[in-house]
Amino acid sequence: MEMITPTLLNWASILEQNTRDQAVMTASMPFIHPHVALMPDAHLGLGATVGSVIPTKGAIVPAAVGVDIGCGMIAVRTQYSRDELPTQRRPLREAIERAVPLSAGAANRKISREHTERRIDVLEREAGEAGFDPAAHKSDWRLQLGTLGSGNHFIEVTVDEADRVWLFLHSGSRGVGNKIAQKHIAIAQAWCRDRGVDLPHRDLAYLEEGTPQFDAYITQMRWAQHYALLNREEMMDRVVRQFAEWVGGEVERREEINCHHNYTERETHFGEIVWLSRKGAINAERGRPGLIPGSMGTASYVVSGLGNADALNSAPHGAGREYSRTRARKTFTREDLRVAMAGIEYRDTDAFIDEIPAAYKDIDRVMADARDLVEIRHTLRQIVNVKGD
Repeated sequence: MEMITPTLLNWASILEQNTRDQAVMTASMPFIHPHVALMPDAHLGLGATVGSVIPTKGAIVPAAVGVDIGCGMIAVRTQYSRDELPTQRRPLREAIERAVPLSAGAANRKISREHTERRIDVLEREAGEAGFDPAAHKSDWRLQLGTLGSGNHFIEVTVDEADRVWLFLHSGSRGVGNKIAQKHIAIAQAWCRDRGVDLPHRDLAYLEEGTPQFDAYITQMRWAQHYALLNREEMMDRVVRQFAEWVGGEVERREEINCHHNYTERETHFGEIVWLSRKGAINAERGRPGLIPGSMGTASYVVSGLGNADALNSAPHGAGREYSRTRARKTFTREDLRVAMAGIEYRDTDAFIDEIPAAYKDIDRVMADARDLVEIRHTLRQIVNVKGD
């Protein structure tokens, strides 16, 4: 751990100056208590650093929660081992790609809604009880439940150190979560502007607890967090069905973990109740299971939290980008990606060049930096990778 300022503690052994400057700016806000914690995968983000844990008293910064509200991971350990799997993996990848829309949510019209509808009913009831209409943000939010999205979201079949098979995926609250976030970021900016608040950066605009604007954001953000959780559950159900058909047998879910890494919760730290925003970080309370993915061609980890108080009971959410998408596309080639993905079944396309493992921080370095935050329980290696363009 490195103390950068009394209000900023850092666990990243590699930290670019612009990322450090951004985190110092966030930590200078008057409602931070007791300090901001930078995770080992910290990198520059919108408003606040990705890979930062931000405790606030009496206020909340919507951009510090992020625009993909509730983004996170889900993993299921099956009863199968690698040597029990069919040799040909391409049919499984293609079956998953047919079962889970990878980008536009409208594609969900082509898929049976039998299981999805139950989760939509839950979300509709919760929105009604909260007094808001999600369709005011995103008219087709129902169609996007059970869709992956693009960028760094993925579905994988992996094996652990004992060759046990895990199903693993990464996604969030899709378009409706993004629209909710964008709306409330704009509301926070207007709220601060109308009150003459002098901000170090416009994306650090905040909402004050006790105001209608604050209450509306918290209500809708929590709904989006639940949407993200159910979205991952829905996709995992579909992946399990396709995997079962591929192996020719039922799937036992011997372990299941579903955790956010872009969200806010009420928590107690250093004797005070705060709003704790984890922007690219997971809850790592002592004994709590968590998931830390690498990139599309490197290891991912199943972990257990160590409850580090200085780190605000948090841990990194992944490898963290080292190259921007634009820079990655200028630096790496499709052949570089093929070399990096050797032995992994994936869709061979130029669309994934900016997701090449070399565009991310070394996940082994990240995990070494996190040694006093989490204990590694399992190391997962991909054998099938599915991504959206």
